[in-house]
Amino acid sequence: MKLYYSPGACSLSPHIVLREAGIEPTLIPVNLGTKKAGNGKDYLTINSKGYVPALELDDGQVLTEGPAIIQYIADQAPEKNLAPKNGTIERSRLQEWLNFITTELHKGFGPLFNPEMPDAAKAIFTKKLGDRLAWVDKQLTGKDYLMGKNFSVADAYLFTVTGWGKYLSISIDHLPNLSAFMARMGARPAVQAALKAEKLKD
Repeated sequence: MKLYYSPGACSLSPHIVLREAGIEPTLIPVNLGTKKAGNGKDYLTINSKGYVPALELDDGQVLTEGPAIIQYIADQAPEKNLAPKNGTIERSRLQEWLNFITTELHKGFGPLFNPEMPDAAKAIFTKKLGDRLAWVDKQLTGKDYLMGKNFSVADAYLFTVTGWGKYLSISIDHLPNLSAFMARMGARPAVQAALKAEKLKD
């Protein structure tokens, strides 16, 4: 499998999940400005939407959109228990979390990275994000991970998105459950390996 990624972007989530699944990915960096991939290809011929991640399968098919990719990876390594079985209420709960993260958190951060966004608008998005992160903090009460005691692919996504706060002065220091979650995730070997591979840590 080839993972097209940009360091620290939402593609970090499937990168982590690949390593959690025991799959050593072929990593291909993408310059999101020029749309050039590290293998010399025009990235728009891989993913015409122009953003990461994209996962190129061994048969040449390309899968896009992070929540779809990480569920696909989980299903390739069922023995790792990275996602509940399809057709169960637990799988729907996982998808519930993935939808929340992608719409309420991931998309909430987007405007804050836009240098053309007026400060007044950024203040509104920052307030909304703070409220959403506080809600997540409450859901993590008594839990190690979003689904309970065990890691799931949703945790990789939450870790990735929440981590963007440090670039935008959005602190979670006052959210003890979420802070503990981030530390717990950061200590996982697969997360450490992914961060090192993307040169996000020494």
